[in-house]
Amino acid sequence: MPPGDVRPPFDQFLLTAEAVARARPDVDVEMAREVFREAATLLDDGLALEGLDSHDAGALVAGLCVDLVAEDPGAAVRARSRAVLENPGDLHDPAGVSAAYLFAASVLQL
Repeated sequence: MPPGDVRPPFDQFLLTAEAVARARPDVDVEMAREVFREAATLLDDGLALEGLDSHDAGALVAGLCVDLVAEDPGAAVRARSRAVLENPGDLHDPAGVSAAYLFAASVLQL
């Protein structure tokens, strides 16, 4: 992913960065964007969404947006990985999404 180019579904990360910066006055919006842009690049380069359809990839990134701002992001991502197997909702490939969460945690070194 070229620097500055964040394509769907990773563009959700930049929206999350902006929301976090608005909610937490001590967070610099540009720094938050850079952190989430780097996460998007690592996940894209690491092929973390490989094999997922666009629906499941979007759901995975939405979950990561929540988990990456949790007090313990690693624990949050691992818990979500287990949760999608127990309650897959409208996911097309719950096992693939669960595995992708764990892979994302590894790529992001959580």
